[in-house]
Amino acid sequence: MRMSLAIGLALAVAGAMLLAIGLNAADAPAERIAEAITGRHSERTEWSVIGGAALLAAGAVLAGAGLMGGRR
Repeated sequence: MRMSLAIGLALAVAGAMLLAIGLNAADAPAERIAEAITGRHSERTEWSVIGGAALLAAGAVLAGAGLMGGRR
């Protein structure tokens, strides 16, 4: 149960970092120009945001399960 808490926290931290990188990249000047021309962000930026959000959510669920695993 403690192992799932540790893995969940690690996934959540990694997801938060990836999400922050993706959101930061979306505000870059080159990305804004590309978005103005094409109407969308680059695939790399989109996948960073999507992957970061998914890892953050999965890590939170796993950490929550690790916390609740010891209580009955």
